[in-house]
Amino acid sequence: MCAPQIHVLAQCGKECPKLFHKKIRVNPEIFDNILDQLSDHPIFQSKSNNPQLPVAVQLAIFLNHAGHYGNAISPDDVALWAGVSVGSVINCTNHVMIAILDQHDNFLQFPPPHSHDCSQAKEFTDNSACPEWQGGFLAADGSTIPLFQKPGFYGETFFDRKSNYSLNCQVCYRNFQIHAKLIICSWLLCPIIC
Repeated sequence: MCAPQIHVLAQCGKECPKLFHKKIRVNPEIFDNILDQLSDHPIFQSKSNNPQLPVAVQLAIFLNHAGHYGNAISPDDVALWAGVSVGSVINCTNHVMIAILDQHDNFLQFPPPHSHDCSQAKEFTDNSACPEWQGGFLAADGSTIPLFQKPGFYGETFFDRKSNYSLNCQVCYRNFQIHAKLIICSWLLCPIIC
Protein backbone atom coordinates (compact mmCIF):
# COMPACT_ATOMS: atom_id res chain seq x y z
CA MET A 1 0.00 0.00 0.00
CA CYS A 2 1.36 3.41 -0.97
CA ALA A 3 0.85 6.66 0.88
CA PRO A 4 -0.64 9.59 -1.07
CA GLN A 5 1.98 11.89 -2.56
CA ILE A 6 -0.07 14.94 -3.52
CA HIS A 7 0.60 16.68 -0.21
CA VAL A 8 4.32 17.02 -1.06
CA LEU A 9 3.61 19.09 -4.20
CA ALA A 10 3.53 22.43 -2.38
CA GLN A 11 6.96 21.75 -0.90
CA CYS A 12 8.29 20.50 -4.25
CA GLY A 13 7.05 23.66 -5.94
CA LYS A 14 9.30 25.72 -3.68
CA GLU A 15 12.33 23.50 -3.20
CA CYS A 16 12.36 21.11 -6.16
CA PRO A 17 10.52 22.58 -9.17
CA LYS A 18 11.85 19.83 -11.49
CA LEU A 19 10.04 17.18 -9.46
CA PHE A 20 6.89 19.33 -9.43
CA HIS A 21 7.13 19.66 -13.22
CA LYS A 22 7.68 15.91 -13.61
CA LYS A 23 4.42 15.12 -11.81
CA ILE A 24 2.21 18.02 -12.93
CA ARG A 25 3.84 18.83 -16.32
CA VAL A 26 3.89 22.58 -15.70
CA ASN A 27 6.20 24.85 -13.70
CA PRO A 28 4.93 26.02 -10.29
CA GLU A 29 4.44 29.59 -11.57
CA ILE A 30 2.30 28.36 -14.47
CA PHE A 31 0.30 26.19 -12.07
CA ASP A 32 -0.38 29.25 -9.90
CA ASN A 33 -1.43 31.30 -12.95
CA ILE A 34 -3.85 28.61 -14.12
CA LEU A 35 -5.19 28.27 -10.58
CA ASP A 36 -5.82 32.03 -10.39
CA GLN A 37 -7.74 31.90 -13.69
CA LEU A 38 -9.92 28.94 -12.69
CA SER A 39 -10.55 29.39 -8.96
CA ASP A 40 -13.66 31.56 -9.29
CA HIS A 41 -15.42 29.30 -11.80
CA PRO A 42 -18.92 28.25 -10.64
CA ILE A 43 -18.16 24.55 -11.22
CA PHE A 44 -16.03 24.65 -8.07
CA GLN A 45 -18.86 26.09 -5.95
CA SER A 46 -20.72 23.37 -4.10
CA LYS A 47 -24.09 23.76 -2.42
CA SER A 48 -23.87 20.22 -1.12
CA ASN A 49 -23.17 19.06 2.42
CA ASN A 50 -20.12 17.31 0.97
CA PRO A 51 -17.51 19.94 0.16
CA GLN A 52 -15.38 19.62 -2.95
CA LEU A 53 -11.64 19.18 -2.83
CA PRO A 54 -9.74 22.48 -2.95
CA VAL A 55 -9.38 23.83 -6.48
CA ALA A 56 -5.58 23.49 -6.27
CA VAL A 57 -5.92 19.77 -5.52
CA GLN A 58 -8.44 19.29 -8.34
CA LEU A 59 -6.13 21.09 -10.76
CA ALA A 60 -3.13 19.00 -9.64
CA ILE A 61 -5.13 15.80 -10.13
CA PHE A 62 -6.24 16.93 -13.57
CA LEU A 63 -2.75 17.97 -14.69
CA ASN A 64 -1.22 14.74 -13.42
CA HIS A 65 -3.91 12.74 -15.21
CA ALA A 66 -3.75 14.73 -18.46
CA GLY A 67 0.04 15.06 -18.51
CA HIS A 68 0.82 11.37 -18.64
CA TYR A 69 -0.27 8.59 -20.94
CA GLY A 70 -0.37 4.85 -21.30
CA ASN A 71 -0.67 2.22 -18.61
CA ALA A 72 1.02 4.38 -16.00
CA ILE A 73 -1.82 6.85 -15.58
CA SER A 74 -5.14 5.14 -15.18
CA PRO A 75 -7.68 6.79 -12.86
CA ASP A 76 -6.73 4.13 -10.31
CA ASP A 77 -3.09 5.24 -10.41
CA VAL A 78 -4.02 8.91 -10.05
CA ALA A 79 -6.34 8.04 -7.16
CA LEU A 80 -3.52 6.19 -5.40
CA TRP A 81 -1.12 9.09 -5.99
CA ALA A 82 -3.62 11.69 -4.74
CA GLY A 83 -5.15 9.67 -1.92
CA VAL A 84 -8.70 10.04 -3.26
CA SER A 85 -11.27 7.73 -4.82
CA VAL A 86 -11.40 6.90 -8.52
CA GLY A 87 -14.73 8.74 -8.67
CA SER A 88 -13.05 11.86 -7.27
CA VAL A 89 -10.36 11.65 -9.96
CA ILE A 90 -13.05 11.52 -12.64
CA ASN A 91 -15.01 14.37 -11.04
CA CYS A 92 -11.90 16.55 -10.65
CA THR A 93 -10.91 15.89 -14.25
CA ASN A 94 -14.40 16.82 -15.45
CA HIS A 95 -14.59 19.96 -13.28
CA VAL A 96 -11.24 21.30 -14.44
CA MET A 97 -11.99 20.52 -18.08
CA ILE A 98 -15.27 22.45 -17.86
CA ALA A 99 -13.49 25.41 -16.26
CA ILE A 100 -10.68 25.35 -18.85
CA LEU A 101 -13.07 25.09 -21.78
CA ASP A 102 -15.03 28.07 -20.46
CA GLN A 103 -11.73 30.03 -20.42
CA HIS A 104 -10.77 28.82 -23.92
CA ASP A 105 -10.43 32.29 -25.46
CA ASN A 106 -8.28 33.51 -22.56
CA PHE A 107 -5.96 30.49 -22.58
CA LEU A 108 -5.50 29.89 -26.30
CA GLN A 109 -4.33 32.75 -28.42
CA PHE A 110 -2.33 32.89 -31.63
CA PRO A 111 0.90 34.85 -31.43
CA PRO A 112 1.08 37.98 -33.57
CA PRO A 113 1.92 37.05 -37.19
CA HIS A 114 5.32 38.75 -37.30
CA SER A 115 6.45 37.93 -33.77
CA HIS A 116 9.78 36.33 -32.93
CA ASP A 117 7.97 33.13 -31.83
CA CYS A 118 6.26 32.79 -35.23
CA SER A 119 9.54 33.35 -37.05
CA GLN A 120 11.30 30.69 -34.98
CA ALA A 121 8.47 28.20 -35.49
CA LYS A 122 8.42 28.76 -39.24
CA GLU A 123 12.21 28.44 -39.47
CA PHE A 124 12.10 25.16 -37.55
CA THR A 125 9.31 23.85 -39.81
CA ASP A 126 11.18 24.87 -42.96
CA ASN A 127 14.29 23.01 -41.79
CA SER A 128 12.70 19.86 -40.43
CA ALA A 129 9.35 19.15 -42.12
CA CYS A 130 8.24 17.88 -45.48
CA PRO A 131 7.67 20.56 -48.17
CA GLU A 132 3.89 20.63 -47.65
CA TRP A 133 4.33 21.88 -44.06
CA GLN A 134 6.90 24.59 -44.86
CA GLY A 135 5.71 28.07 -44.02
CA GLY A 136 3.32 26.61 -41.47
CA PHE A 137 3.36 26.65 -37.71
CA LEU A 138 1.07 25.74 -34.81
CA ALA A 139 0.50 22.23 -36.14
CA ALA A 140 -1.41 19.91 -33.85
CA ASP A 141 -1.05 16.17 -33.88
CA GLY A 142 -4.59 14.92 -34.25
CA SER A 143 -6.46 11.80 -33.43
CA THR A 144 -6.35 8.70 -35.51
CA ILE A 145 -9.40 7.75 -37.51
CA PRO A 146 -9.74 3.96 -37.39
CA LEU A 147 -10.41 2.12 -40.64
CA PHE A 148 -12.75 -0.86 -40.83
CA GLN A 149 -10.16 -3.07 -42.48
CA LYS A 150 -6.77 -3.02 -44.16
CA PRO A 151 -7.00 -0.98 -47.38
CA GLY A 152 -6.36 -2.85 -50.62
CA PHE A 153 -3.76 -0.41 -51.97
CA TYR A 154 -0.68 0.26 -49.85
CA GLY A 155 -2.42 -1.37 -46.89
CA GLU A 156 0.68 -1.52 -44.69
CA THR A 157 1.03 2.24 -45.06
CA PHE A 158 -2.07 2.68 -42.91
CA PHE A 159 -0.76 0.49 -40.04
CA ASP A 160 -0.11 2.71 -37.00
CA ARG A 161 1.92 2.37 -33.82
CA LYS A 162 -1.11 0.99 -31.97
CA SER A 163 -1.41 -1.91 -34.42
CA ASN A 164 -4.53 -0.54 -36.11
CA TYR A 165 -5.23 0.56 -39.65
CA SER A 166 -6.05 4.25 -39.47
CA LEU A 167 -5.71 7.76 -40.86
CA ASN A 168 -4.24 10.58 -38.81
CA CYS A 169 -5.91 13.98 -38.92
CA GLN A 170 -3.56 16.98 -38.65
CA VAL A 171 -4.41 20.64 -38.30
CA CYS A 172 -1.89 23.29 -39.34
CA TYR A 173 -2.08 27.06 -39.15
CA ARG A 174 -0.34 28.05 -42.38
CA ASN A 175 -0.30 31.46 -44.02
CA PHE A 176 -2.90 32.51 -41.46
CA GLN A 177 -5.45 29.98 -42.67
CA ILE A 178 -6.38 26.77 -40.91
CA HIS A 179 -5.83 23.65 -43.00
CA ALA A 180 -7.05 20.21 -41.97
CA LYS A 181 -5.06 17.38 -43.45
CA LEU A 182 -5.36 13.64 -43.44
CA ILE A 183 -1.91 12.16 -43.10
CA ILE A 184 -1.07 8.64 -44.10
CA CYS A 185 2.19 7.85 -42.36
CA SER A 186 4.36 5.01 -43.46
CA TRP A 187 7.62 3.44 -42.50
CA LEU A 188 8.16 2.74 -46.19
CA LEU A 189 6.99 5.95 -47.88
CA CYS A 190 7.13 9.61 -46.97
CA PRO A 191 3.84 11.01 -45.62
CA ILE A 192 1.06 11.33 -48.16
CA ILE A 193 -1.00 14.47 -47.60
CA CYS A 194 -4.57 14.50 -48.87
